[in-house]
Amino acid sequence: MIHFRFARSCRILAPAAAALLLISCMTRPPAPVSERIAPPPETIEGQPPAVEAPPPAEAPPPTHVVKRGETLYQIALDHGLDYRELAAWNNVENVNVIRVGRVLVLAPPGEAGASAAAPGSAVTTPLAAAPPIAPVGSETRTLPFTGAAPSGRSNTAAYKSEPKALKLPYSEQALAQMQQSSAAAPPAPPVVAPPAPVAAAPSAAEPSATPSPGTVAAAPARIESSRVPEIDGGNIDWAWPTAGKVISGFSETANLKGIDIAGKSGQPVLASGPGKVVYAGSGLRGYGKLIIIKHNDTFLSAYAHNREILVKEGQQVARGQKIAEMGDSDADQVKLHFEIRRLGKPVDPAKFLPPA
Repeated sequence: MIHFRFARSCRILAPAAAALLLISCMTRPPAPVSERIAPPPETIEGQPPAVEAPPPAEAPPPTHVVKRGETLYQIALDHGLDYRELAAWNNVENVNVIRVGRVLVLAPPGEAGASAAAPGSAVTTPLAAAPPIAPVGSETRTLPFTGAAPSGRSNTAAYKSEPKALKLPYSEQALAQMQQSSAAAPPAPPVVAPPAPVAAAPSAAEPSATPSPGTVAAAPARIESSRVPEIDGGNIDWAWPTAGKVISGFSETANLKGIDIAGKSGQPVLASGPGKVVYAGSGLRGYGKLIIIKHNDTFLSAYAHNREILVKEGQQVARGQKIAEMGDSDADQVKLHFEIRRLGKPVDPAKFLPPA
């Protein structure tokens, strides 16, 4: 009898226990779902990684090694410099004493001789990494995303941290709904090709080599003045330094660095152009009493063999101003030796002076 009652109780309690177990399983919160999102790609396939160009190396300033027989005045003249500036750049205390073999810097401190890039040279710029592109429809989410965007980024026009996909069971009604949504989407904007580049018309100074039929090429304008083209750093209205006959012309092969003009002792010597007197003395062998005028950063003019010097170093002079009297100091006759130097190199004065 007891066994019968126990079996009957078990039959009654078993369904109840099963029901309680099922209810407890249904009310238990679901296990947390963690999503693994692949980190955005750093580079795009087919594009090389960004490479930073090394900083350009600063070119050393130009220098000159002192040779036997050279003076600081001669070195300054040969490089188109003021000897006082040259002495200051190199800490030369006595400009009349300079040691053979010494290396002189020919530019101010901190100024490189070739720091600027040459015209037409290629400039290397670092490659910028393209922004990562999230693949469209690469993942489908069935749960709302509540965490932060990867790397702290949020949704922007360039980067989508939360791509969404619509997941529907296949049916004719769902297919019709998707087709209707696609038809309602705005059309993509048309791609407009950039306008073709328009070739610049040739200037009058540079006529086209092959003009088109029916057109007349403009001839380059002639330069009638004695001004040096601006490309040479000139723009100086040169004038004759004195009146007289040219008895010796310029010659690179014969090492004649200027022209010799004959005249009378005491005849006025005039500044060929405006500028600053950077030397006045007799420290250059073979020039006698010499005056050097610096007109700009490119051009110097020199006046040698004077009898008297009428200007001082550092003085500003005007074009045609009397600066000396003609003489025969360190020369075989009364004459004026006249030079024009471009960046320290002698050039033919006849190319710059007006017609006599």
